[in-house]
Amino acid sequence: MTFIEALFQYEFLQKAMITAVMVGIICGVIGCFIILRGMSLMGDAISHAVLPGVAISYLLGINFLIGAIVTGLVTALGIGFVSQNSRIKNDTAIGILFTSAFALGIILISFLRSSSDLYHILFGNVLAVRPSDMWMTVIIGLIVLGGIFLFYKELLISSFDPTMAQAYGLSTRWIHYGLMTLLTLVTVASLQTVGIILVVAMLITPAATAYLLTNHLSRMLFLAAGFGTLSAIVGLYFSFTYNLSSGASIVLVATTLFALVFIFSPRHGLMRHRKRKESTV
Repeated sequence: MTFIEALFQYEFLQKAMITAVMVGIICGVIGCFIILRGMSLMGDAISHAVLPGVAISYLLGINFLIGAIVTGLVTALGIGFVSQNSRIKNDTAIGILFTSAFALGIILISFLRSSSDLYHILFGNVLAVRPSDMWMTVIIGLIVLGGIFLFYKELLISSFDPTMAQAYGLSTRWIHYGLMTLLTLVTVASLQTVGIILVVAMLITPAATAYLLTNHLSRMLFLAAGFGTLSAIVGLYFSFTYNLSSGASIVLVATTLFALVFIFSPRHGLMRHRKRKESTV
């Protein structure tokens, strides 16, 4: 049976496809702002910081997305609070809080009954996604995309020129916290698909690929969403066909796309740079 035939026949594969595509889109879109603001480390921090919330949710028998959202938001706000109310810089606050949250999560996970739960939390298993998880991902995706659409101009100005944003009367602090909230939601939505360990790759790689192809934010957003979607679809195909880890497959496809663009991009590709050097010699 081919992948296409299975996609039309099996409901679990249909749910996996919807979930993976939505994750690819929102990771690509939010990742553009993460890259432009130099906040890649923050994405890594929040992806690890949700672990204790996931573990507590499993222990309480509730949907893990609930606990992940709470701990992710608390960590994001905590990082901002520490950096703004002490001599500690932002990257140092990130290192302290996300490693401590991750350590707490590891301790809590030791109380889980099955080691397979830990594997799925860390590396994702989109083929086992439940209807409730799928709909939660869709809802989160719509919230994130809606937030980006409504506050696009504010995010655009504050990402490229925070000083000008303040001159226009925009609160860069609240814009930052709003973006952190969206980042937390995207991270939580991605857990079932690529897991905690690999979610930062989906936040960064599609957006970085798009960044090599255009200098316009609007185009970058669409390209990043496209690369994220393509990575999700092709990665899911390999995961289902060859019985591979879904998260790892999706991330490796995204990395392959980045490598191709890195080499052959007409503006910023490696081959282009070499031609420029040869022409100046």
